[in-house]
Amino acid sequence: MPTESSRVRSMMETRDRILDVALHVLGENPDAGMGDIASAAGVVRRTVYDHFPSRLDLVRTLTERAVTEMTAVLTEVNASGAEADATWVEFIARLWPVAHRYRVLLALRRGEYGETIHGLLGPVDDLLADLVKRGQEGDVFARHLPADILSQVAYGVVFAIADSDLSNGTLGARAATITSLLMLGVPETRAIALVGAQP
Repeated sequence: MPTESSRVRSMMETRDRILDVALHVLGENPDAGMGDIASAAGVVRRTVYDHFPSRLDLVRTLTERAVTEMTAVLTEVNASGAEADATWVEFIARLWPVAHRYRVLLALRRGEYGETIHGLLGPVDDLLADLVKRGQEGDVFARHLPADILSQVAYGVVFAIADSDLSNGTLGARAATITSLLMLGVPETRAIALVGAQP
């Protein structure tokens, strides 16, 4: 007879599998329904609804998971004390697999879940704005836009490239990093040199 702890572990494994499958399914089709996710996860719809009573709950949980991962990466690279542009390069290099995995949030953010996703991404937005402000104060980033808006423009480019890269895989992290640095006002030669210095 299964113990309480093995039952809980099994439930958590099922929940995590549903989330992983949902990311993949929604990444392919942001309009996919709970039935599509259940089918791809090899469970009945009821099981998905047991863990996530609504599609909004599922999207909220995916967003929270993304925020946790992105915040951890950004906090760690910020602590290095490197120049703001070098810190940005390190952040994008470490973020790229995460951005690729969670690129569907960009599409979902433009739809009915926009307000919820936008609210949950607040901590990431704040950290990015602080990094861009530091770069503006150190004269490595442009000042033509306020830090919070400029950071969103540059960050949005990374997700846009991650999304378009899915189809042909020719752009990658290098293109995303250089393009986002250009958006931040870093000269092209410096941007290429910074990315070239990445391991």
